[in-house]
Amino acid sequence: MALAAAFDLKADTADNAALAAQKKWFREAQYGMMCHWGLYALLGGEWKGKVMPGIAEWVQSYFRIPNAEYSRLASIFNPIYFNADEWVQLARDAGMKYIVFTSKHHDGFAMFHSKVSKYNVVDATPFKRDVVGELAEACRKHGLKLGLYYSQDLDWHEPDGGGYTHADDWCGGQASWTNNWDFTDKAKKNFARYFEEKSKPQVREILTQYGDLALIWFDIGFTPTKEQSNALYDMVRSLQPGCLINSRIGCGKCDYTSSGDNEIPTDDKSGMLYETCATINDSWGYKPTDQGWKSAETIRAYREHLKKLGANYLLNVGPDALGRIPARSADVLLAAKA
Repeated sequence: MALAAAFDLKADTADNAALAAQKKWFREAQYGMMCHWGLYALLGGEWKGKVMPGIAEWVQSYFRIPNAEYSRLASIFNPIYFNADEWVQLARDAGMKYIVFTSKHHDGFAMFHSKVSKYNVVDATPFKRDVVGELAEACRKHGLKLGLYYSQDLDWHEPDGGGYTHADDWCGGQASWTNNWDFTDKAKKNFARYFEEKSKPQVREILTQYGDLALIWFDIGFTPTKEQSNALYDMVRSLQPGCLINSRIGCGKCDYTSSGDNEIPTDDKSGMLYETCATINDSWGYKPTDQGWKSAETIRAYREHLKKLGANYLLNVGPDALGRIPARSADVLLAAKA
């Protein structure tokens, strides 16, 4: 995925005090937990008797599931065992200092209470609880910082969602970046309309509804113009001056560099803020057939390697449809601390 260039920490002297303090915290934090969770957890990478290769959160695109069918998952999404305190306590017990949660992934479904779109966990499901709100409260309670992932570019639920300017070559060429199965006429797509009516307003919501965020984790950044990405950057700076912005925003301005997926650097990163985002098995979203678990020894080795390079390690777990972090994930995380 496209990444912005790294930025030198010497610029900190010109930053506001809140941003400078947050950059210092990020450098010292070193280790965080990412959580990919949404409607895709109900399918676990399977559809009509077939299992997709690769990453399960892309299941809608891989199988080209119409929105009329995929959105029905919301009517049965009722993760009665979700417990924000348990998630945060696990991260804390594993030695992690922050959590990054998918407030909205590429399927367009918001895991927070959005007034912009009813396609969200409170209004569209029997669960009717604000997952982001509960995680924010649990993080404050247990002393961890919260960051929110938001897919500002791709949105398969929307006719104008992005990705249509990029080659359709994901998941071995089977998945499309954009929804070209429901919305087949590329000429009718108007990303500016989606950006102004959903993407930008929802980013404003997550910046104003859940207290101070440690960071906002944008993704992809192919379709937005430089002006649109700059507008997001400026909005974050205005609403939360101390909130860090990752390099996948797409405009070339950022506070820290996000690696490519599962990329482990070999060069020194101590002159910048850098984070490797990686999976604990092979998929980001829950996929019960994925048994490619990293060992505790491997995770410890990566942590030590990245620490020596001055880079953070953001390690992902994929909770299941009932809201549970898989036992194997928890066991590996806890064993990796020992």
